[in-house]
Amino acid sequence: MTVLVGLMSGTSLDGISAAVVRFDEDKSAIGLELLAFVTKPYSAEQRARIEGAFAGGSAQQYAALDFEVGAWLADAAVAVMAEAGISRAHIVAIASHGHTIWHDPPNATWQMGNAAVIAERTGVAVISDFRSRDMAAGGQGAPLVTIADAMLFGSPDKWRATLNLGGIANVQLLPPGGTLPSVRAFDTGPGIGVLDAVVRTLIPGALYDVDGVLARRGTALTAVVDDLLTAAYFSAPPPKSTGRELFSAQFVSDFIRQCRVSNPTCTAEDIIATATLLTARSIALAFENFIPEPVEQVLVSGGGAKNPALFDAIRNEMTSAARKTKSRVPAVVPFEDFYFDGEAKEAVAFAFLGWLHLQRRAGNVPNATGARGPRILGSYTPA
Repeated sequence: MTVLVGLMSGTSLDGISAAVVRFDEDKSAIGLELLAFVTKPYSAEQRARIEGAFAGGSAQQYAALDFEVGAWLADAAVAVMAEAGISRAHIVAIASHGHTIWHDPPNATWQMGNAAVIAERTGVAVISDFRSRDMAAGGQGAPLVTIADAMLFGSPDKWRATLNLGGIANVQLLPPGGTLPSVRAFDTGPGIGVLDAVVRTLIPGALYDVDGVLARRGTALTAVVDDLLTAAYFSAPPPKSTGRELFSAQFVSDFIRQCRVSNPTCTAEDIIATATLLTARSIALAFENFIPEPVEQVLVSGGGAKNPALFDAIRNEMTSAARKTKSRVPAVVPFEDFYFDGEAKEAVAFAFLGWLHLQRRAGNVPNATGARGPRILGSYTPA
């Protein structure tokens, strides 16, 4: 049995997720046990530092922030090891995704969070920089959780999709038995990144729409959503990935302005409801246009899965899309109905990518990323 820490900082900028995971393999069956999971929310100052990097900065500022984020990730790793009650000597490695500052396939990708800083502060080896090798092989470098979903969370007898609602939403299509050559995955568009940014802009002191209360008070401007969904990204076929390069602060500003032009009397709640519908309808559109597989279950994870208004909107839009195409209406259910807290899933997935790295096994799924073939992902920094 092998124990790793997985670290993830997502595009929603809510904070760092950290998990301690035990893996074992018996006759090609891989088992996992989630020993502990913690989240370390970003302070307003930390969030502002990262957001500032998206807007621009000097080489000195970027270099300093890379070390700072490394220290924040190290603190999260120490906290989750303490939560698990496990000593550092029993952790074989920390698998850190870091925080994506720029992702522009096939040209470049950059995740901040210096691995040497994490290794020095924790005394544990670090595996990092998971996206670069896939992109160097012609891939999108995303989604990377696909192989974990296929090997750990597939169904033995039915098509299943896993939908992660982080800052960006991504879907994994898992055939019965998780046969890797048939697995596909791609980013559908905004998850909660745009929604959270709209809330922070319009509601002083709010970080996100708690329990979807604000969206439920509003009325979505459907014409705005339908117009936005004509953008090239939504009609581009997979494999594809996206991030804050497209759904940026400027996108959020333009979105709010477009809502107010469409309806000058609209309220903040109306605009938040519209952002909620944008995520839900973009996901349903992806299923309608690009997912012919007979999916029976959609397991939803990530921070957005905790938003009942968004969850209900996704169910409604998926049902409408399925009826339009006269296809099966899949059951849309929380990931934790089958496994553990869905907010831990991405941290667990990166722990699994670290485990695969140590096993010298490929961590990408070429059907999902578009890479020329399977590649071992990540770079190793010794303790």
